[in-house]
Amino acid sequence: MHHTTDAESGTDALAAFDDEAVLLIGHGSRREKSNEQVRELAAGLESRLEIPVDAAFLELAEPSIDEAFAELASLVSRVTVVHCSLFAASHVKNDVPLAIEQGRAAHDLEIDNGAHLGIHPAILDLLDDRAAAVEDELGVDRDRDDVAVVVCGRGSSDPDANGDVHKLARLLYEGRAFDRVEASFVGVTEPTLEDTLHGLSKHRPDAAVVLPYMLGDGVLTQRIRDWTADFDDEYPYVDALAGDPLGTDSRLLDVFADRWQEARTESVEMSCDTCKYKVDLEGYEEDVGGARAMLRALAHQDAHADREDVDDEPHTHDAPGKHVSVCTNRTCADMGSPAVLETLRQTARDSEHCDPRITRSSCLGRCGDGPMVAVYPDSVWYGDVGADDAERIVADHLDRDRVVSDLVDQIL
Repeated sequence: MHHTTDAESGTDALAAFDDEAVLLIGHGSRREKSNEQVRELAAGLESRLEIPVDAAFLELAEPSIDEAFAELASLVSRVTVVHCSLFAASHVKNDVPLAIEQGRAAHDLEIDNGAHLGIHPAILDLLDDRAAAVEDELGVDRDRDDVAVVVCGRGSSDPDANGDVHKLARLLYEGRAFDRVEASFVGVTEPTLEDTLHGLSKHRPDAAVVLPYMLGDGVLTQRIRDWTADFDDEYPYVDALAGDPLGTDSRLLDVFADRWQEARTESVEMSCDTCKYKVDLEGYEEDVGGARAMLRALAHQDAHADREDVDDEPHTHDAPGKHVSVCTNRTCADMGSPAVLETLRQTARDSEHCDPRITRSSCLGRCGDGPMVAVYPDSVWYGDVGADDAERIVADHLDRDRVVSDLVDQIL
């Protein structure tokens, strides 16, 4: 019988990686700087794992996930997917799994799917350092002064993802000398950053440190800085400043490496007990089973199917998921429809979760019922819509695919 030596075992272990690659999946952005951050993380992870690591994107950047699988299929037989997503919302639970199933069907590939970044000691350590940097800039010391921290996430229609932001904030508070640590969101859900900061003012801390819980530095992080600066101006007795996002800090590679190891050893753990697609959660009963979510994932994918024919930026949203028509005929115009149209457009532009086409319409045949707004392909007509209602239509229907029932005039 041949007895394997330690040297031979080491050689065999290294050989096991010869036919494997990692695909790091980011969301994708119209800002090339954000896409380069994902590619930089992929290069760092490749150096850490010493196996090939490619980057791919859900949308707005190249290569797409299917293009990446097609390329890797000619080089390796096994691919492990690692997510750049901070929390498990629809992209992690629906869009990427759909792309993986399609990749398995199209190529002779063994594909392992890892978990999102989630809550990890390395991320807590990174957030602690981000807070310390802001404290240094403000000239405060958490051991001496009352320092409040706000962890600000993007916000999601998935309650499990939002709950993890609160858990992250609590873990950041535990064992540290902060006066308090609160969770807040840029949009989609509550509490908003503005409301959280105003609430903090009642406790009169010496300083408020706002930590954007995001990877890239883009539109939303700038919005966080602006809101924090406005709060600092409004409450001169509290020094407030926003810190930097997570960026490409090397500690993220520790998390990616753990998620890679979990995926390839089939030890991935997801929060199925609080997943709206698996259990009945108050207000989310219609999402159980994931059918609607999967249909949205397919529709989202189809919206980008013709991207090769677009002459300008790749992955642009040339086929929006929603088309919103606003009646601007005389009766509706006299009742305020131009303001409704502008509010819809502005709110949708500010949203990171929807990219609808919003257009004027001639008479929709409901004269006298107030400004009329029709949302397709859902065939939902809203009546007597005001500017404030327009914001709700974007936040609930366009962002979260939830009909604003009290505004419904008819569903065709």
